[in-house]
Amino acid sequence: MNNLSKRIITSIILIFILSISLFYNKYIWLFTLILVSLVLFIEFNNLVNKIWKKEKIIISNFNIFSLLFLLILIYVSYKLYSNPPMGLVFIILICIFSDTGGYVIGNLIGGKKLTKISPNKTISGSIGSFLFSLFPIVIFWWLYNYTNDLSFKAESSLKLIPKCLFLCLICQLGDLFISYFKRKAKVEDTGSILPGHGGLLDRIDGVIFVIPTAYLIDKIFF
Repeated sequence: MNNLSKRIITSIILIFILSISLFYNKYIWLFTLILVSLVLFIEFNNLVNKIWKKEKIIISNFNIFSLLFLLILIYVSYKLYSNPPMGLVFIILICIFSDTGGYVIGNLIGGKKLTKISPNKTISGSIGSFLFSLFPIVIFWWLYNYTNDLSFKAESSLKLIPKCLFLCLICQLGDLFISYFKRKAKVEDTGSILPGHGGLLDRIDGVIFVIPTAYLIDKIFF
């Protein structure tokens, strides 16, 4: 089985697991959050250990920081849960389309590199991420007008454009943050738990920063 086939199969399985976690009930969602956070902690800890092999104090500080961050992530992700969980779906879609836009536009246009931290990323790809991050608004607008289901209404407003663009920025910065650690550790992936993708942190490096940011935005502005 080639790498592309592995990526496709793994992606389908991930979407299936995510759908069950989100739409079954909040306790399954909470269990999934805890399990995911455990994997993320292990993968990030492995990166830190590879970078600062003999610096136990630095490693301990990063362990404390990552643990606190993941506890906040679990709390915020659980607080954002609703039935149906369209707010969370909207946030996750922003990240998915942001990553997709960066990959598609970056490969089609290419051009000047965005940063040395992640050599594969380009300025055109970054712009593509911003443009694609607006697609969830279009999707929810269409679903609301087609079904008249009020659960789609809140996320179908054009007033959310600034929010989408800002969350896209956070998503890209989160990606670069983890890329910096991978570059320092001289590894391509954070792990191998996802066939064809690498580590779980490789796939949701932007999401874990976007969710807390979205929570703060909702608390402050909405």
